[in-house]
Amino acid sequence: MLIDVHGHLAPPGERAGGPPGLHDPEAMIEAKLALGVEMTIIGSPVGAGSMLPGTGAANYQQDAATVRAHNEALAELARRHPAHLRCYAYLDPFAGEAMLGQAAELLAEPEFVGLIVNTSVEGRFLSSPRADDFFAFAAEAGVPVLLHPPAEPVGTDAVLDLGPGVVEHLARLNDVTMGVAALVCAGRLERHPGLQLIAPGGGGALGMLAEKLDLAMAPRPGREEQAPRWLPSRSLRRVLVDTSCPNRAQLRANLDFFGADQVLFGTDAPPLMGELERMVGLVSDLEAGALAANAERVFGLGVRA
Repeated sequence: MLIDVHGHLAPPGERAGGPPGLHDPEAMIEAKLALGVEMTIIGSPVGAGSMLPGTGAANYQQDAATVRAHNEALAELARRHPAHLRCYAYLDPFAGEAMLGQAAELLAEPEFVGLIVNTSVEGRFLSSPRADDFFAFAAEAGVPVLLHPPAEPVGTDAVLDLGPGVVEHLARLNDVTMGVAALVCAGRLERHPGLQLIAPGGGGALGMLAEKLDLAMAPRPGREEQAPRWLPSRSLRRVLVDTSCPNRAQLRANLDFFGADQVLFGTDAPPLMGELERMVGLVSDLEAGALAANAERVFGLGVRA
């Protein structure tokens, strides 16, 4: 049986838009069980907000109390389906101590097994010093962090005229690629060896960019002292990636670069329920037990479930 580390459901009473599948946990569970997916870790990348383009700024106006209410409602949904659901606690990584405090309290609840934050916040990647306290907290908490793209990824204005599908499937994938690359180049993983970061969408293009990251941070004439004392590609290998981009070539590249122990089964379903069978088929050449063992190890499910 598989464990899906990348799913989304809306708590009862929240109607911020999105496909109907977000509001039907029973249908999601049934459809996944039919394909051998026993458990899904769910979370909202916008808290009680919306993933629709044009709503990005409002998502970061939620205070800690609003975010906590959303997270608690999500936990209640998991309590109704204890064999099939666990949760990520959402927070704004730039929002300071109040948001971190409520996240710490939520992580003490057995339904919460990780954190979910955006790869960029209003056009700023998490390499920004504004996220220093968040990464220190995540490392100390010792839980995985799903680095999910936001409603309005960097570059949204440049492609919005092409339609929301381009934002959803291309711009957000690019935000994961650049957002995680920025974290690696900023030395987040070197400063916090305990960080467990998950890049969804198969990590975008990260599995093919190790050499380019090293070149980007290599010493330059007259600026040798600014070069990092570590290889970014070495840090990059510590990132976990999911399988929610249905591309076999990308999966092969990820297995080759990151290694099988760093790959987690993830579908982004809901909302992508129509792609669920293809997502499961994508990993048919891998042992389901190995993927499940990866998730159990990363999320501590053998202890906390």
